[in-house]
Amino acid sequence: MASASPGNDDGWSSGGTSPRPHAYDPHQQPELFRGVLTRRMIAFLIDLLVLAVPVILAVIFIAVFGVVTLGLGWALFWLVSPASVIWAIVYYGATIGGPNSATIGMRVMDLELRTWYGAPGYFVLGAVHAVCFWISVSALSPFILLIGLFNGRRRLLHDYVLGTVVINTSVRSQLAQPARTW
Repeated sequence: MASASPGNDDGWSSGGTSPRPHAYDPHQQPELFRGVLTRRMIAFLIDLLVLAVPVILAVIFIAVFGVVTLGLGWALFWLVSPASVIWAIVYYGATIGGPNSATIGMRVMDLELRTWYGAPGYFVLGAVHAVCFWISVSALSPFILLIGLFNGRRRLLHDYVLGTVVINTSVRSQLAQPARTW
């Protein structure tokens, strides 16, 4: 049984030790967060387009199927709404939980989602991230997105709730490369 001692850096706060610090500090690495909010908005629009195309194709298919079956196929329209929600959750979960830890729109805009301590995203985090975003925007209006203007990491409300941060991928890869000494 391992005990938590003051020298133990396991991330838990016990007996006067401080918890693990954030992996990305906006004061030491401001370039990681430069332009993130604008890029996030554009990435969201790209992801919305990626999500909408299969839904539109499904609606067209059901409409044509309804004509062919003399109206019986139109009964499938009730499936469009729940299928759209499931498709969005699977899309965000699979892309954020993938090797790039970013949706297609985020990859186009050179963004990456990380946990506050620097770990990549995973499927459940991506799915819950999407659900929390949609709930916060639906319940509190899009003005809730203004929270990102008032913090150094450019985090939004659902980022705080889930302990995530979005960073510039291109800048992170440049910072990770060691300097040559020759």
